[in-house]
Amino acid sequence: MNARRMRSMYLFGIALNAVALVYAAMDGSPLFAVTFGIVMVYLGVRYWMITNA
Repeated sequence: MNARRMRSMYLFGIALNAVALVYAAMDGSPLFAVTFGIVMVYLGVRYWMITNA
């Protein structure tokens, strides 16, 4: 898979997790919100690794 497609997939994943984090926080589910936050950090690190490769 080429790097451009991977970057777009990571950005899409980060955006989806951001939406899920907001809904989980609004719903009063802090454990799910923290989990989505951790996944966002992981995807952000992976995105950073792809862009600097």
